[in-house]
Amino acid sequence: MVHPWIVCVGGGYKCIDNSEILFSTYICHPSLANNELSGPCLATVLAKWIKEFPKRKYSYRFVFIPETIGSITYLSINYKELQKNVIAGFNLTCVGDDRTYSYMPTAYGNTLADTVLKNVLSFHYPEYKTYPFLRSGSDERRYNAPGIDLPIVCFCRSLYGEYPEYHTSADNLSLISPAGLQGSFDVMRKCITALEYNNKYKMTCLCEPQLGNRGLYPTVSRKGQYDEVLKLVNMIAYFNGKNDLIDVSNVIHVPVDEMIVSLKKLQDAGLVTVGE
Repeated sequence: MVHPWIVCVGGGYKCIDNSEILFSTYICHPSLANNELSGPCLATVLAKWIKEFPKRKYSYRFVFIPETIGSITYLSINYKELQKNVIAGFNLTCVGDDRTYSYMPTAYGNTLADTVLKNVLSFHYPEYKTYPFLRSGSDERRYNAPGIDLPIVCFCRSLYGEYPEYHTSADNLSLISPAGLQGSFDVMRKCITALEYNNKYKMTCLCEPQLGNRGLYPTVSRKGQYDEVLKLVNMIAYFNGKNDLIDVSNVIHVPVDEMIVSLKKLQDAGLVTVGE
């Protein structure tokens, strides 16, 4: 019997519909640095970071398992619960080098996990590599298997099997770096933040609001300040209760983390509410 290690980080208040974000990683090749140790390191730091949130929209499930046999065993026991609760997930492996970023989609590439990871990578590292799902051979394939159909993508730096040190003694601590691990953390941090704020927002007034009397329009002209105004105006144009925050980010070409700053200003001014 395979006994996976599972860490659940619950919501700081009642979670919406008991929804979960899942992170899965491996504990079966401990002598390999990038292929193996980097994933659990990243997952552990993410869990610690999430635990410090003052409040959380979602619960987070971290699964540490042997590859293939571990995921199959875990799914045989828990797949119905996961199908009910998991709205997005990330298989973390080979996340410690600093060569590139890699994205392996779900079976059809159309889930929330696909959308948020592609959005973040397009702003954070537009030269990232996308591989077709039919090239997948890691646990994202098990999570997307027929009858399981979980919305779980794979996130790597250099994809497994694509770098020369893979499954050799050269996959050691000299291959990974603090900068490589930090980059992977930054990508996942941005994904989590985007998911936490990803609602369908709606303006509380008709047409464009008067920004000046709400302190949202500059009173003194200086170079670059109207970029922020343009961002606000463009966000307002698409806050119709039908587009979620990631949709709007893709349309107006502004990273979600930058939009959140502007969103909070609109919320503080009473101009935005969460749509139905």
